[in-house]
Amino acid sequence: MERVRRAWAGAVELEARLEDGSQVRALAYPELVGSPEPGDAVLLNTTALAMGLGTGGYAMVVAVPDRLPADPQGPGHLVKARYTPLQATVQGADEQDSPHHELLREADSVDGMPVVVADLHSALPAVLCGLFEEYGSRPPDAPRVAYVMLDGGALPAWFSMSAARLREIGWLCGTVTAGQAFGGDVETVTTHTALLAARHVLGADVAVVAQGPGNLGTGTRWGFSGVSAGEAVNAAAVLGGRPVAALRVSEGDRRARHIGVSHHSLTAYGRVALARARVAVPELPGEFGERVAAQARELGDRHDLVGVPVTGLREALEASPVRLSTMGRPLEDDLAYFLASAAAGRLAASLLS
Repeated sequence: MERVRRAWAGAVELEARLEDGSQVRALAYPELVGSPEPGDAVLLNTTALAMGLGTGGYAMVVAVPDRLPADPQGPGHLVKARYTPLQATVQGADEQDSPHHELLREADSVDGMPVVVADLHSALPAVLCGLFEEYGSRPPDAPRVAYVMLDGGALPAWFSMSAARLREIGWLCGTVTAGQAFGGDVETVTTHTALLAARHVLGADVAVVAQGPGNLGTGTRWGFSGVSAGEAVNAAAVLGGRPVAALRVSEGDRRARHIGVSHHSLTAYGRVALARARVAVPELPGEFGERVAAQARELGDRHDLVGVPVTGLREALEASPVRLSTMGRPLEDDLAYFLASAAAGRLAASLLS
């Protein structure tokens, strides 16, 4: 390792030199591997670099062989990333030794909490921009929002610079990591317990549910990690929440199956989600807006379609406190995507009034 480039909550980005002399960006999670220092030899996994993954464009630090971290002392009995070399033991919010066990043992409702469900992690800051638009710079009377991170993408919550920054500035009251995902402010076993923890442990007024950074898709109808969006709708509904479905919309994606309303949204909400949700349909201008509205009507038998004006949302997005990017496309290259996500946030805000 040659130098530390930057750090944020739970992660350190560094510059390392490979045996062939080339330099790479690498990422270490100090909770798992310790904190590398200049001059350390580091064991790297370069799979993501070799594959050219957009979200995971890092070599990952597996170990600092000459200076191993101390053995974990707990507390906690939940093992995540189970049976992998970097499995981590964490304390689940609802396990018996948790201070929240009594609170969650009989918890069975999120008390009508709006739950915004999105396919991609990149929707998170855009949803918040729409949600907080009427509150300006987010004064103290703005709603408390928790992010529920599913395990379809990155497993460590520490990978998300956006979530760390949004937590730092108070746009999120906390992150709950569900399933095999870990590293959140609160750890849980399932999406159901994650929503209950968001409501009763973090005191959230609204939850936003999405995968961590880096989804997986195969170009098939069912082979994509975003099917979890439909399952999250079901979880929110069975717990007495009010699901709000954010459509994945694009005008800039080069793949035809994602232009307009993505087939991911049509499958997750149209086939996987068995409970009824409010689907935020952004009222976009022109022929493209007509196309999105027509595609969304495919969901009308199963869900309540709610047209959401997008006036003022571009300005809210441009003022985002974190960089907006989806699949490598910034705001100006795929405005429709971010407007659709912000529209879901605006719809969720209207449920609180």
